[in-house]
Amino acid sequence: MTTKVLTRVKTWIAASDLSEGARLPPERDLSTTLGVSRAELRKTLLVLESNGILARQVGRGTFLCKKPKQRKSESIEGTTADLAERTGPHEAMMARLALEPELARMAALHSSPRQLRDLRKLATSMRSAASWLAYEEMDSKFHDILAGAAGNSLLHALHKIMNGVRFVVVWRRLNTPEVAPSPDYHSFDEHDAIVAALEDRDGSRAYKAMQTHLQSTLSTMAANT
Repeated sequence: MTTKVLTRVKTWIAASDLSEGARLPPERDLSTTLGVSRAELRKTLLVLESNGILARQVGRGTFLCKKPKQRKSESIEGTTADLAERTGPHEAMMARLALEPELARMAALHSSPRQLRDLRKLATSMRSAASWLAYEEMDSKFHDILAGAAGNSLLHALHKIMNGVRFVVVWRRLNTPEVAPSPDYHSFDEHDAIVAALEDRDGSRAYKAMQTHLQSTLSTMAANT
């Protein structure tokens, strides 16, 4: 995904007659309208979702949460697009390793019962994802809820930027199939371990579980290059 594609999609949304809560056209139609590939459009929509512009509901479609701001340089999504053009996959994973284990440690102390229930539900639902895209969406939501559960709004905002960047620089380099991840996909057990540590309010264990999860993802990336 490029900054031009992100800008094109944002401009189309801002100029459309869509109101908040309205459903966007199907990806096939929208990619034709905008003159971009479905792969580029899909990753752009993921970035906009991570920044709260869109909400993607598996089986229903993509919905508008709010109109995007026109001044890209002053918006989170603009920052995301700019950073994505200057960041490599390994660099993105190193940033995650620096931030997300500490967020998990903090979430063990600050997470609410509702956030814990949501995380457990997502960890369970990911195992039966109907497609790789559905898994990616649930995985993104999982990490976003955990970041919010840390109880620090600034770190949560930083995580949103980082999460948007990792979608672009990591997923755009992976030719993921339409089929769902295999039942033995490593992240399933790793997500369960993270949630279990949070439920036990064990910050040290949560830190190590998140660290293990990210290192496993990094190793998988390295093996596929």
